[in-house]
Amino acid sequence: MTTTPAPRYPAELACDIATREGIELHLRPIRPDDAGPLVEFHRSLSPRSVYRRFFFVHPTLSPTEVDRFTGVDYVHRLALVVEHDDLLIAVGRYEGIPGSTEAEVAFVVTDQQQHHGIATVLLEHLAQAARQRGITTFVASTLAENREMLDIFAHSGFAVTTSVEEGIVSVRFPIGSAADV
Repeated sequence: MTTTPAPRYPAELACDIATREGIELHLRPIRPDDAGPLVEFHRSLSPRSVYRRFFFVHPTLSPTEVDRFTGVDYVHRLALVVEHDDLLIAVGRYEGIPGSTEAEVAFVVTDQQQHHGIATVLLEHLAQAARQRGITTFVASTLAENREMLDIFAHSGFAVTTSVEEGIVSVRFPIGSAADV
């Protein structure tokens, strides 16, 4: 029986960051042992924030979702978390689209920490890590009412294109290539 080796944890992606107000935070790749903190993080989100992230009422994560969200390969599927005082306050992730150099990107920040630039920093770090792993384009879907998320994409510095269908905005933007890093 052959076993697949565990993916290498990319510790080099960990760093300290700051909010617009100068509050120090720690950003790092997610680990399987973040399961409990991830469940608590999700529980701390308002119903509105959860709905904006998942597009439906979703008060708790299932064990399968927790395993999937914390069990990434750090190449085609990567998640970064932001911590403050040992609590998860934000999670951002990308998931590669098979057979392409595109990945879907998503992130959510606790309600108390929104509007402090954390999602913008997450997007920047996710894009840098994705480029280093051969991803050239991010795609995302967000609710048309989610002006904050749309503003993050619009002001990201990337050449963003959008389309709207039935209240869902599809976002697409090139993030460059590994040669650009």
